Parts: sequence; structure tokens; C-alpha cells
Amino acid sequence: MRDEVPARLAEAQLDALVVIGPGQHNPAMVYLLGRPTALTDAVLIYPREGEALLFHSPMERDAAAQTGLPTRGFDRYPFTRYLKQHNGDRFRARVARWRDILRDVGLAQSRFAVVGRVEFSHGWSLWQALAHELPKAQILGREGWNALAAARMRKGPEEVEAIRRVGRATVAIVDRTRAWLRQLYAADDGRVVDAQGQTVTIGHVKRRIRRWLAEADLEIPHGLIFAQGRDAGVPHNPGNPEQPLYVGQTIVFDIFPQEAGGGYFYDFTRTWVLGRATEEQKRLHHHVRVAFERALARTRAGEAWEAPYLAAAEYLESHGHPTLRTRSGTQTGFVHSLGHGLGLEIHEDPRLMAGATQPLEPGMVVTIEPGLYYPNRGLGFRLEDTVWIRDDGQAEILVPYPYDLEIPLANLGPTTA
Repeated sequence: MRDEVPARLAEAQLDALVVIGPGQHNPAMVYLLGRPTALTDAVLIYPREGEALLFHSPMERDAAAQTGLPTRGFDRYPFTRYLKQHNGDRFRARVARWRDILRDVGLAQSRFAVVGRVEFSHGWSLWQALAHELPKAQILGREGWNALAAARMRKGPEEVEAIRRVGRATVAIVDRTRAWLRQLYAADDGRVVDAQGQTVTIGHVKRRIRRWLAEADLEIPHGLIFAQGRDAGVPHNPGNPEQPLYVGQTIVFDIFPQEAGGGYFYDFTRTWVLGRATEEQKRLHHHVRVAFERALARTRAGEAWEAPYLAAAEYLESHGHPTLRTRSGTQTGFVHSLGHGLGLEIHEDPRLMAGATQPLEPGMVVTIEPGLYYPNRGLGFRLEDTVWIRDDGQAEILVPYPYDLEIPLANLGPTTA
């Protein structure tokens, strides 16, 4: 939680965080500001004690003011002045400007960490140079990120509600997708077609989903997965947009949108078969569903991070499926960990995987997503919900939705053939 950050900085013996980069799609900045903010290049000085200070471009002074923090424009440090001092060398000018900023905020002899998102090569060179310019400062990186990650693992009520809000919009789009698919038809050759007999491709489906996401003010910075048959058997295969939809093949639909501007994510997966599923498909889908329920029952405060994974893996192993425990590096069966924390990033701590012995805690938001993958048999299955560990220690699915496997289709009628 945000109010834990000062204590986490104290544990890491850090005097401050220096947060760099934009105010959107920059988790550290968004977290500490409380929401995405229309800043293209900002610096947040976040001390362990005292009030934070936000540096901003003069052109973005209104956006900076809306944060409610004390602000300071970069125009107090005119870049043209530094360029003149350094004969037009832009890099040396940037270093000198940063040196003066850090001196002015009292960090020239402090132990602080730099976090945020900028182009790596520029940031790496800049902070190496600043370490030379400010020899009495201890400029760190990983320690600051760890301190923030520890605070971010437990979500406050407003964060949980933001994730739930994204989840409701996500599930509404999933339901809309399902309803649209049900209006399609099965052609005699197994293709899925529209009422005019035109082939429907995965690309057609994805374009509709993207439009509906945009209408809901959601973004998909990491894309989405709508993968069929053999591709569904490779967990992160996004699906071939040129591939026609076919009846009777498993479809893994994994959707993980984010609030516009880089806010909170939601993560959700269902597996569908258009038309009728085979007995084998029903059996494997059932195995994944039971594995999900076993894992959910072990997702509670006090259990180790690995406990939900072990519950799912043990059940699937008992039905003859390989797992990472029984066959290291397997590409068939249950080939990945069970889930992960979720918030301002799609993958956060905690990690629900073998060997993770830290305890789950109230306030954590995690995904539960067991799966089975047999690409050579044209099969892939995954079921996923995002869950919150409540104050009473029990897990709650933030936005429930049915796990039905089959989506019925009508045969293409003679009037539209």
C-alpha cells in the first residue's frame, strides 16, 4: 500500500526515491502520484521524510498542479544556459542540470534510488556520469524498485476497486464477444461464417475486441490472445489473424487490458469451442477447471505463494499430465506457473510458483490460471480469474463469469449459402 512506502524506504536505508519519466505508462510514477497524469517528462523527488516535489515542463504546469504536490518547473534550470556552458554538448549539459537539481533538493550527499521508465542507454550513461559528479551520493537502483514492489504487493481499497472496475469492463467485452460468436454459422466444411457465408477469421474477432476496448477507455499495451487449435497449445501464442475460425477446435481467449494512460490491469482467460466439443476436450477442460478450484481453495492469507500452484499441479499430475515438477522444461501438459500478482503492471509479485515460500497476505491481488497444452494434438486450455485476498484472509474472484466450454452455432441455412 502507498502508505507503506516510507517504511519500505527506511528498511532499505534509502533517504529518497528519484522517479523519472512520463506520468503515464510508468508504474512507479503513476503509483506515487496516485493516477496517470499527462506529463511527458517529469521528475518526482520522493523523500523518506517530508513532502514530495514534482519537477515538470512549464508547458505541463496545469497537469503538474492537478497532482496536488508542490511543483517546480524545469525552467528554473534553463537548458540553454547549460548548453552554453558546455559548448553545445547536450549530454554534458543534461548531467550538469541534473547535478544542480539534486544539489538543490538536498540529495548530493544522500543515499537514494532511481526508478521509473526512460530509454535505457540514456539513463545508464546519465546516472553513471552523475555518480562521478556527486561522489558523496550513493545512487542506487534495485533497492528502490524492491522497496516499491514490496509496498505495491498489498493493494489498498481504492486500488482493488480500480482493478475490479477494469475487470467489469473486461468481462462485459468477453460476454459481448461470446454473444457475437453465437450469431455465426457453421459451414459444411467446418469453417465459421457470417450470415452472408463469408469466412470469419481470428483477425475479424480481434478487430471487434479492440474497438470495444477503445470504447471502454481500455488499452492493451501487451496485445491479446485469441488462439485456436495448435496455437492454443502454446501459452503465449497470440493467434494468427489470417486463420479462419473452425468449429470443434479449442480457442484460448486471454485478455489483459489496462486503464487508459497506464492505470490498473485486469487479467482474464476462458477456453471455448465453437459448436460441439469432443469428449477429450471436455475431459481436459474439466481437469483444468478442477485444478483451478483446488488452487483457489489454497489461495488465502498465511499460505505460501507456492501452495496454490502445488494444489493445481498435484491434481493434474494425478491425471497423467506432465508439469514442471515432473518434467523440467516440459512443453506439454501444465507448462507454466499458476499465476502472478497484478496491478499497475501485468506481472507483479507475488509469483505463484514452486519454491516461493513467502506467505500470502491480505490485500494481495493475484491471477489463478492453470492450463493444459498439447500443441501436437491441436489442443490448448486455460482458465483464469483475478482474485483478491480480503481482510478476512479468503480469496474473492473480483468479477465472476461462467466457465462454459461450448459456444453453440447454427448450421448455415440454404438461404445464405
